[in-house]
Amino acid sequence: MKEQLEKIEALAKEELNSCKEIKALDDLRVKYLGKKGELTAILKQMGKLSAEERPVIGQLANKVRADIEQAITEKVAVLKADAQAEKIKAESIDITLPGKKQSLGKLHPMTVVENEIKDIFMGMGFNIADGPEIDDDYHVFEALNLPPDHPARDTQDTFYITDNILLRTQTSSVQVHVMETQKPPIRIISPGRVYRSDAVDATHSPLFHQIEGLVVDKGITMSDLKGTLEMLMKKIYGNNCKLRFRPHHFPFTEPSCEVDISCFNCGGKGCSMCKDEGYIELLGAGMVHPKVLEGCGIDSNIYSGFAFGLGLERMVMGRYDINDLRLLYENDLRFLEQF
Repeated sequence: MKEQLEKIEALAKEELNSCKEIKALDDLRVKYLGKKGELTAILKQMGKLSAEERPVIGQLANKVRADIEQAITEKVAVLKADAQAEKIKAESIDITLPGKKQSLGKLHPMTVVENEIKDIFMGMGFNIADGPEIDDDYHVFEALNLPPDHPARDTQDTFYITDNILLRTQTSSVQVHVMETQKPPIRIISPGRVYRSDAVDATHSPLFHQIEGLVVDKGITMSDLKGTLEMLMKKIYGNNCKLRFRPHHFPFTEPSCEVDISCFNCGGKGCSMCKDEGYIELLGAGMVHPKVLEGCGIDSNIYSGFAFGLGLERMVMGRYDINDLRLLYENDLRFLEQF
């Protein structure tokens, strides 16, 4: 029986040395030390031994069990260490390689110019007002002296949701909301998206952005309007920019004017972009019509005001010498990364 125990230990250690996986070690433990293992089978035969042999064989059997368990424990530690080393090797990073440059996003040129304009007007004491892009016919048209049968609606009619609800054609609707809820003095600008039935070309789009301004107070005159717009344009384009004020008609202002700026593309010489005029229409403006003031509950005998609405896209085009409005909407990174 002594020889059998020594043989079991030798065979167990031999198989142990060839094990490459931890699962194989578990199988080996069951094979030699389990309830039905080879060592247990030997011990069941101890009843056949004499009283003198039992202690000796029992001591040897315990030593064989302890040696096999110790060898398995050590092998488990070796296999785990090898597995960890392989994992580290597989997941290693070569820190000598150059890092990958992460491109950083930046503001769209439209946002840059809009923020500049906001800062300029806030510096002149204006507040920023916001309003709904989907509004009712009254605030978009009727409150601005555009009754249902007014011909000016034909050039502005846009997407109607119901007979009375539509996408706003200008942020003048925000001015109406403000005048209905706020008493003079009023100094606001209202930036936002607007919608019109315009065909797409180099300077027009059915969706574009406006920044409208409104001042209502005692003693406001046309000279205040011109001074405000000239201050804005010189801040944006520099002192050499040229403005042209042309008489015009808007139902919600009286008197009214169109304000043009020297062409961004040709500098005033005349080109296809400005239709050989040398100037590009930039905004409409004028003194707030008394009917609009009265409709909002403001006494036109005491208060007067001016209003203007400029197209943000055209301001951006002039700021960066862009000759086609459509470039601002195409999301071409080759174009946008220039700014």
